[in-house]
Amino acid sequence: MKRNVLVFGLMSGLIITIMMVVTINYCVKHQDFEGNKVWGYTGMIAAFAFVFLGVKNYRDKYNNGIISFAKALKLGFLISLVGSTIYVGVWLIDYYVFIPDFMDRYTEHVLNASRKSGASAAELEKTTKEMASFKEWYKNPLFVILITYAEILPVGLIVSLITALLLKRKSKGNNV
Repeated sequence: MKRNVLVFGLMSGLIITIMMVVTINYCVKHQDFEGNKVWGYTGMIAAFAFVFLGVKNYRDKYNNGIISFAKALKLGFLISLVGSTIYVGVWLIDYYVFIPDFMDRYTEHVLNASRKSGASAAELEKTTKEMASFKEWYKNPLFVILITYAEILPVGLIVSLITALLLKRKSKGNNV
């Protein structure tokens, strides 16, 4: 099981970090963060396809075609955790080494988008305060880690849950 978790978790982490590095650097370079959420979650889903593949591989090759819901969920979550940890680690390097002014750029984008959407002065002030708080949180590496896990790990958990529901098998030939 450990081998499956590591192999499929590493593949998942590799896919999502490549997507993250490419999209974040594009966003920063072009000052365009609009499509980043779509690309980010698309990358997460693509990366977490390895959760499904890893659980199926374990069930079929190492567990005689049988896996309980709980075991499949645990395996899927561990694969997600490995991939997510790689994502968090690469984001920390990218943020602190290559784009330490990311929060300034992102704050500017959010405020410009609010202005363009016709936000009132009160709404702009509220957004400015929220972004200042967020920026303050980003000064603490622990919060950077927690925030980054909070953006990716729930997606991995949902994919793990769906995978466990789809792949559970009590006995060979029984798909219930």
